[in-house]
Formats: sequence, C-alpha cells, structure tokens
Amino acid sequence: MKLSSIKLSRLERQLLLLFVYTVVLSLSFLLAYQIRFEFVVPNEYQRHYVRIWAVVVIVKLLCLWLFGQFASLLTYFSLPDLRRVALATVLPFVGLLAWWELGWAPLNTPATHLPTVPRGVIIVDTMLSFAGVVFVRILFRMMRERDIGLLPGDRSSRRRVAIVGAGEVGAHLVRELTGKPRMGREVVAFFDDDTCKHGTRVHGIPVTGVLDVARLKALDINEVIIAMPSAMARRVREVVRLLREAGMAHTTVPSMEQIASGQVEVTQLRSVEIEDLLGRERVELKADEIKTLLSGQRVLVTGAGGSIGSELCRQIADHGPEVLVLVERSETQMFQVEQELVRAGCGDMVVPEVADVLDIPRMKRIMKRYRPQILFHAAAHKHVPLMESQPAEALRNNTLGTMDLANAAQELKVERFVFISTDKAINPTSVMGASKRLAEVYLQAQDEASESTCFLAVRFGNVLGSSGSVIPVFREQIAAGGPVTVTHSDVQRYFMLTSEAVGLVLQSAAMGQGGGIFVLDMGTPIKIVDLARQMIELSGFVPNEDIEIKFTGLRPGEKLFEEIHLDREEFSSTSHSKILRFDSNPESLDEMRESLEQLRLKLPSATSDEIRAMIQARVPEYQPPE
Repeated sequence: MKLSSIKLSRLERQLLLLFVYTVVLSLSFLLAYQIRFEFVVPNEYQRHYVRIWAVVVIVKLLCLWLFGQFASLLTYFSLPDLRRVALATVLPFVGLLAWWELGWAPLNTPATHLPTVPRGVIIVDTMLSFAGVVFVRILFRMMRERDIGLLPGDRSSRRRVAIVGAGEVGAHLVRELTGKPRMGREVVAFFDDDTCKHGTRVHGIPVTGVLDVARLKALDINEVIIAMPSAMARRVREVVRLLREAGMAHTTVPSMEQIASGQVEVTQLRSVEIEDLLGRERVELKADEIKTLLSGQRVLVTGAGGSIGSELCRQIADHGPEVLVLVERSETQMFQVEQELVRAGCGDMVVPEVADVLDIPRMKRIMKRYRPQILFHAAAHKHVPLMESQPAEALRNNTLGTMDLANAAQELKVERFVFISTDKAINPTSVMGASKRLAEVYLQAQDEASESTCFLAVRFGNVLGSSGSVIPVFREQIAAGGPVTVTHSDVQRYFMLTSEAVGLVLQSAAMGQGGGIFVLDMGTPIKIVDLARQMIELSGFVPNEDIEIKFTGLRPGEKLFEEIHLDREEFSSTSHSKILRFDSNPESLDEMRESLEQLRLKLPSATSDEIRAMIQARVPEYQPPE
C-alpha cells in the first residue's frame, strides 16, 4: 500500500507522531548515555537514566508541540520545519545545562545521592534528538516522493528538462519542479554562461557548461526552460535562436517583476513572448524617493483603466498612499482594475469614480471630496490614424481637456500635476502628437505662473502590448494566417515595458520639484519589420513562407522614426541616469489660455483641414501630411 493513499485524521496523525517522537527521543537519550560512557554505563547513572528519562522526553515533546511539529503534515518537510525542529531541541538543551550548572536536581533526593545529567550526555542527546526527528520527517517525505514517482523508478513518463540559468531563479525552479512531480518534468542538467559554475551542482543537478546543442542531444533533453528573467534581451534572443534552430521545445519563467511581486509562481512556465526579446536592461529605481512622494498621500489617476493608467495604479498602491482615486469613463475597464487592486489587498485605499475628464464640474466635485495632493493625468486619445480623421476630438480631449483639468488642479491646490505625454509630440506630423504638444506648452506656461502647483510632463515611446499597439495587431494577424502588415520597411519605433515606463514616470514625478518636461531613456529604436519577423518565428512559422509580411505604406500622420526632443529645447541630466529633463522658454499663460479658448470656440464648425491649420499656427513644428 502506498503511503500517499493512506488518509489519517488529525487526531490519528498526532497520535502517530507522538508515538514516533517518543521512541526517537527515548532512544536518543539512552544512546547519549552509552556514547558518553563508551557503552559501559556505571550503575548509578543507569538508575539515574531510568528515573529521569520520562521527564526529559515529555519536556522535549512539549517543545515540539510548542513549535508546531504535531500540526505538520507527515509527508511534508522543508527549511521552515527544520528551523522549528532545531529550536524545539535547543530549548531542552538549555534547560538541562542550567540544571547541571545550578545543581538543581529535584529528583535527586539526599537519600538517593544520584548525580545530575552529565554535560556530555546533554550535548550528545541534543544532537541525536535533532538528527532523529529530522530523519523521521525526511523518511516520511521520501516515502511520499517514491510513492508518486519523484524518486528513481517511475521516470518513463516524465520529460527530461534542462534549465538555462543556474542562478537563484533556476535553483528555485528545480526545488519547485521536484516538489511538484505531477508537472511531469525531471531536471537533468543546468546550462550557464558563468564559467565559475561549470562542474558544480545546484540541488544535485550538474551545471554542464554553456548552452550547447550537442550536449542537449547527448543528454536526451526533451525541453529547455529559460530561467534568466533579468538577463539582457540580446542574450535571450541568442538562446531562443539557438533552440529554435535545433528544433528544441522551450519555455521560460515569468518576468522578474511578476516573481518578485508574488503575482505568479516560478513554475508557471510560458512560451517565450516578443516582450522577452525586446526587453531592455532592468531599470533600477530609487524606491525611497518614490516612497517619500506617495506614502500616506492622496493620489488621483485619470484614465485609470488604460494600459498606463492601470499600471500607475498598481505601482502607486504598492507605496501605501492614504487614498488612491481611480477616474475612468469606461465602467468595464474601471471594474477590471478596481477588482485587481482589491484582490491585491488594496481595497481600503482604492476609490473608483466613473467620470469623464471633460466633465470639469464633475472632476471638481471629485477633487473637492478627496483633496488629491498628486494628480497623474493619463486619460487621452492616443491612436494616431483614428485621431487623424477626427482632429477635433484629439484637441478636445488631449489639449482642452488637459488645460481644463490643470486649471481645476491649480484652483483646488493640487500640489503636483503629472501629465503623460508621448514622443510623438516632438516635431509632430500627426494631430495626436500635436494635441499632446499643445498640452505640454500650456502646462509649461502654467507651471511658470503657478505658485502652489507643480506641473510637469513625461514623454516616452510605445508601450509593449498596450491596447491598439502593433504587437497585439501582429498577434491577431499571425493567428489568422497572415499577412502581417507593416507600413514601411524602414519604419522604426522606441519600445518600453509598461512597468518600466510607469516606474520612470513615478521617478520623474519624485524629482520634478520645478516642473518641466522629462524624457525617458527609451534605448535603441526597433525596426517594425524585424519585430514582425521575430513574432512570426516565435509562433513557429517562417516569415514570407508560412506567413507573408506585406508593406502597406505609411498612414496619415505617421513618421518613419520618432525623436526625443525639439531642437530649441535644452536638456539637462537628472539624478537618475535613465531620465533627462528638457526646458524651453515658456509661453505667456494668458496668451496661451486665450489662444486655446479661441480654438475651443472654432472647433465645432471647423473642417479637418481648418483644424490642422489652427494647430499649425500654435505649434510651428507641426507638419501635417500633404
């Protein structure tokens, strides 16, 4: 009969443990006397053992009970249990030593003249008790693991796995896979670039060297797991290319952010995604500065259900604000982000408000009620082609909406107003980019004139996987069998991970004491056609054989490449290497306000061409498509 098939009640399990522990502890105490006197125990010490062994064993059993060793499942034993067993055996050791040193022997009456427990017996007994209890618990665990095929003897149905990356994540993965045999994987080798690890073992698994196809075949590997969540994307691309060329099945562990936050377990393996290949060097944030900015503060986020807004809410909530007000006009998106934060244990601080930022009376009521000290304005129309055909909506939402919200923030004494801008605001060729640039210009003017509110803008490029971005579109096209459409063979864009972009937004807000425009270091731009090829290959297809790549031409408002700053802007470094600050001479606030109010009056009756002309009059660097 298998141990794993035996079902014991709680009382039966505790009685079994009581019996086993009593036998082990009694034998350890007896053996300690035998070892101390080289197996020739004097008569007086034999009588002494018989007289006190029950007391010693009962004290040890009580200590094991106090440290939870009767409540543990029989067949599970881990490092926390090991520490508790150690404490439970050390406590009687200290008591017996005190007994010996103080000469307190209530069981030794003057008539008997029996000695106290020798120190040698106390020391040996403690070691034997600890070893005996641990051995019993490990024995139960080994019996369970043998029953369910974890130990040698039932490996035929399991996949032979190699892990690339013998670091902390790889070591944790081995432990988890060993403890979860039903996943059907047996780790047989590690591969690692660090030559110092070659020839060593991690939890008994050999580190055989750098990743090599010949070694994979020699070891009869069925699957390779990439356990390098913090590695440079270039190295991940090399590993994936090598495995793909070898026809080797491969998966990867979750991202470092997900593992560190506890969102997922390291064993929740997934296919390698394009985000893994485009990811950049992990950005180190100055968490203490962000904590100081947000902890105990009242924070409001507009566009809270969007890609950037929802990630802002997640990261802000991690820093313990007093209240986090979510403003979102889509109730579906609002519900999703609110429920996610509630599940994360942030329900007490989160306040959802379904509202449109263009409804300024409503926004003022919200701000008067919650008195936010920091406002992150992420609500915006962001899709370039859609806004190109509806320029009035882009201006109404992105420019005039931002101006009205900033005026309300100034009136209600919001301390810091953080505007989420875009690299498309630089020398814009699209209405969307120009509408964001106009908002930047207004906020610069307002920051110059304001004495109570700090206004700042943060620019960055495309966010990987955000709604409407190129990556979800490519995924849908690949799933449909193609073609994958790329506007131009030379078009390139900056890409950032959502978590990285938002982290740097918070870092910029923490250092933005004097306002200004902050630009994030977006790394090296990526050619969209290369992105398409990589996504097709990751899906198991051959570009232009299985899935066609079709060039459709640039759409109205699109550029071949994006820029990071205007020629007339002067940049300066900040305390963070990934953030630059740009300054230019601000416009007059009164003139900007009057100009935008005139624009508001003309919007309802103006044609698209007239609107573009009005934008160009206010944003000289705007070059609309001909």
